[in-house]
Amino acid sequence: MPKISFQELLDAGAHFGHLKRKWNPSMEPYIFMEKNGIHIIDLQKTSVKIDEAAAAMKQIAKSGRKILFVATKKQAKELVSDLVKSIGMPYVTERWPGGMLTNFPTIRKAVKKMISIDRLMKDTSWDNLSKREKLQITRQRAKLEKVLGSISDLTRLPAALFIVDVMKEKIAVREAQRLGIKIFAIVDTNSNPDGIDFVIPANDDASQSIKLIVGAMVEAIREGLNERKNEKDKNDTETPRKKVRKKIKKEKLPEPEDEDIDEDQDNEDQDDEDQNDDEDDN
Repeated sequence: MPKISFQELLDAGAHFGHLKRKWNPSMEPYIFMEKNGIHIIDLQKTSVKIDEAAAAMKQIAKSGRKILFVATKKQAKELVSDLVKSIGMPYVTERWPGGMLTNFPTIRKAVKKMISIDRLMKDTSWDNLSKREKLQITRQRAKLEKVLGSISDLTRLPAALFIVDVMKEKIAVREAQRLGIKIFAIVDTNSNPDGIDFVIPANDDASQSIKLIVGAMVEAIREGLNERKNEKDKNDTETPRKKVRKKIKKEKLPEPEDEDIDEDQDNEDQDDEDQNDDEDDN
């Protein structure tokens, strides 16, 4: 898993916090010093927190669960959408739909409506609609696409949220906390880190800082997805003996002799041969 160096964080401006008068006292453990009225973030701690968050994200991705990225601020929108698209994870970069997590079934209904419109547009009955009806449906589709298009594959609640700027996305934070969903977040010196499971203290306004940190999370997720795929391929090619041994270990069954396993496999092979003979006779 690639690690971000101290120098990379420094070059990206991740150490710049907000003005001292705007600080949140809860961020004191992550502040290195104050210079010219601006708080400087301790990048040594930032580096450690990035590694912790990346390792946790990798495990979530490896388990096959989804991580929802939330970044609606102007300097983060395009960066996050471009990076997250490459790994097939859901993201929200427009407006956070209120109740998206706490009222998830309603959001799913809206997504299904968008899918049904897509089917209608491909159907022959589309040509029978008037120009005005087509225009209304097309506008409705565009509106749904803008808000929900990036989460159309999210069929159940995500396992975690990654948030850029917890102050701006406070509604998303509250919904996730209410449901017990893990929160990963870039937290600046003016924000409250309480209730955030994985705090990454860093500048959440500089585009280079956001790109560097989100990029590290994306790479960790990609690595987790690749490991999951490799394990799945390996399981598909396992010999019957390995599969039996694995099942015994998982269910804590008494260990059989190797001959028993071979005998079971011979019986399976014989059944296959008998079935083939029956097919040839037919």
